[in-house]
Amino acid sequence: MGSLQGHLLLASPALADPNFARTVVAIANHDDAGALGIVLNRPSDTEVSEAVPELDGVVDDDEVVYVGGPVEPAAIVVLAEFEDPGEAAFLVVDAIGLVSDSTGLQRLGDATAQRRIFAGYAGWGPGQLEAEIEREDWIVEPARAEDVFAPDAPDLWGRILDRKGGQFRLLARMPVDPTVN
Repeated sequence: MGSLQGHLLLASPALADPNFARTVVAIANHDDAGALGIVLNRPSDTEVSEAVPELDGVVDDDEVVYVGGPVEPAAIVVLAEFEDPGEAAFLVVDAIGLVSDSTGLQRLGDATAQRRIFAGYAGWGPGQLEAEIEREDWIVEPARAEDVFAPDAPDLWGRILDRKGGQFRLLARMPVDPTVN
């Protein structure tokens, strides 16, 4: 399997891990050492200004922190659209990538056109993601820039499955628990 950097992982409805139920994960890095991704569709109730005061003035006042995944939930991860894509630590799609330490939070407003703040990330060890894909825990889809900063992020999983068409449209409309219908 080649690198999945630049792809989205859509959780299969059968994926039992509650950390990933109906999630869309953007893969920022994938190599022999493992993979790193950011869950795009889990906004929290915590405003960025409350969680990361040093970003006050860089993001909108009512912008919330998103739950980026179960790994290091106290770590702040910034996904942004860069004016100069070379400043990204890892690119996800087009000029959208993870903010590197060298960009710094103070320069974030000048270096990026738009941004979203996440707490934590998703990570896989060597061969782990490949095994999960083989087991059909994930549906792989090329990333699109408009998916990364989707304004209605909680609906992203269903919208992307619907866009794929065919049997995926049925999955998009499937209730969370089909036994309770």
